[in-house]
Amino acid sequence: MDIQFVAQIDASADVVAFPVRKGEASKLGALLGAAAAQARFDGAAGAVAETAAIDGEQAKRLLLVGIGDGTTQDIERSGAALVARLQTSGVTAVHVDFASAGQADEDDVLAFAMGARLRNWRIDTYRTRLADNAKPSLGKIVIASPAGDLSARWGSYSAVADGVALTQTLVAEPPNILYPETFVERCQHLTDLGVELEVLDERQMKALGMGALLGVAQGSTRPPRLLAMRWNGGNPGDAPVVFIGKGVTFDTGGISLKPGAGMDMMKWDMGGAGAVAGAIKAIAGRKAKANVVGVVGLVENMPDGNAMRPGDIVTSMSGQTVEVLNTDAEGRLVLCDAITWAQKAYDPKVIVDLATLTGAMVISLGHEYAGIFANDDTLAADLIAAGEGSNNKLWRFPLSAAYDKLIDSPIADMKNVGPREGGSITAAQFLKRYVDEGVAWAHLDIAGMAWADKDGPVWAKGATGYGVRLLDRYIAENHEG
Repeated sequence: MDIQFVAQIDASADVVAFPVRKGEASKLGALLGAAAAQARFDGAAGAVAETAAIDGEQAKRLLLVGIGDGTTQDIERSGAALVARLQTSGVTAVHVDFASAGQADEDDVLAFAMGARLRNWRIDTYRTRLADNAKPSLGKIVIASPAGDLSARWGSYSAVADGVALTQTLVAEPPNILYPETFVERCQHLTDLGVELEVLDERQMKALGMGALLGVAQGSTRPPRLLAMRWNGGNPGDAPVVFIGKGVTFDTGGISLKPGAGMDMMKWDMGGAGAVAGAIKAIAGRKAKANVVGVVGLVENMPDGNAMRPGDIVTSMSGQTVEVLNTDAEGRLVLCDAITWAQKAYDPKVIVDLATLTGAMVISLGHEYAGIFANDDTLAADLIAAGEGSNNKLWRFPLSAAYDKLIDSPIADMKNVGPREGGSITAAQFLKRYVDEGVAWAHLDIAGMAWADKDGPVWAKGATGYGVRLLDRYIAENHEG
């Protein structure tokens, strides 16, 4: 989508949108005021009303778009709502008159554009019989405001939107198309942005002793991969921040087979890896002045004759042994080896992992927040603040020795699952055992956030791109000078 910024509306524009604050519909002129009244439009964030007018011999389509209280999130929602209304309407371009929004500043205009750009993402790759009236038509948004041309500032926003779109695409792709090898291929373009890539294959991981990750992968004909994406935008020699993502490109549950109903959705069990890849694209795209590494463990969890069995014991790269009681608790086995490798390779001071890890997290928080666990209060607070600012919200859960005891094994160093109660916490306790002393670590369980069964503030039903804006904002606010 082409988004342009100008000082005033083109008089020839035939589709014009007017942002309106909540409670200010009464200040509109007679025509727009009547349209607002007829539609019961009060300027609530994301509300849209429309009418038509004749200007000489030209018919104009006029839309009112509610921006609520004028918060960043309200304005993003309004930009998204406009795109949702016009995306397949036949309209090819819309002009947005921010001069009518009252106290609109540069940030307001950019937030509106960001919401529009985010909501415009969709994937039609495999739809061969899409009706003409269901095909996207909207290709351009021209936003007029006293701020005039904002293209210089828009570049950073656009880079973040590109990162979100990458994540959404990776999460949405079917598992016969996206698997460990092709995930790596989809990230090759990051080198064009200056990102350094390193790929470990099965042979290399075996030599390193990644028995936990390889145990998950051994039931699939798709070979595993570990992908590291390094952005060197900070001071040379400064320890990087490391993001680690669970990349189970399809999860059957292995021998502990999941129910058939809904298993098709397990294509998005790589949502953590997708978020990390998208975050690296965003950070590199806007040339962030920070050293950041993204590491993703990529496997497919399948139940063939060579698959890991319940009762097996695997040895992780750290040397710690794991009694596998449930092969469907596989994500933590992938992450633990990725965490160990990242610490040895990069000696980071901060690690943040993201994973669609537990169904228990969805039971706890639904689809409004992701869960956060951390061994460092400052890191937790910084991530929660970044989540609030990016509308990728987090809610903190506890860690304690009492929960840790629940994963002790009588015949190995630990079990890969604890009791049913506190399942998200014991999963986090498992990962914590692999974090070196002195490393600030946070685990984000995003099981309820990577995919949505209904439209959200800035996304349509499907892949949400959750995590990209959160990680990017965390870097911008805490690791750039």
